Amino acid sequence: MKVQKQQKTENRVDPKLMQILVCPLCKGKLFWDSKNRELWCRADMKAYPIKAGIPFMNPTEARDLTETEVETKEK
Repeated sequence: MKVQKQQKTENRVDPKLMQILVCPLCKGKLFWDSKNRELWCRADMKAYPIKAGIPFMNPTEARDLTETEVETKEK
């Protein structure tokens, strides 16, 4: 049961944390992508990974988003 609860926690970001997290590059709002378990900055087109429930906000670890990804997410 504990493992199942831990997996659920790893698949989301604490709502309180989402209120204070911003993009480290532009200080803009981040958006949660549950499919890829990433935090997205649309302005900088970066996706920051979540590993073991911890957001890695280092721009060098972020992947570049494609315009198609951003457009699809906006709909």
